[in-house]
Amino acid sequence: MGKFIIKTAKDGQNYFVLKAGNGEAILSSEMYTTKAACNNGIESVKTNAPNDSRYEKLTAKNGQFYFTLKAGNSQVIGTSEMYTTSSSRDGGIESVKSNAPGASVTEE
Repeated sequence: MGKFIIKTAKDGQNYFVLKAGNGEAILSSEMYTTKAACNNGIESVKTNAPNDSRYEKLTAKNGQFYFTLKAGNSQVIGTSEMYTTSSSRDGGIESVKSNAPGASVTEE
């Protein structure tokens, strides 16, 4: 089962990382000024994760592959790690789809 981990950056802002059951990070958020906003972002990921149309498959300048997850308003709510192949990126999307909806939330 996946897990959202809320972290606090050095500047006091909050962000979250979604980890798969194996502990691997599969999605990271933007910075949020409040913990409440960070929790809202987590809820948005849980809501939007099952929807294929919310994912944008991208290629970085260095040729690696990644994806973003967007909310209904087209705002990016999470960005994946970098992958060496498009098929591993697609596997990352499937992992977010299966892990995010029922993931627990903890703070570090």
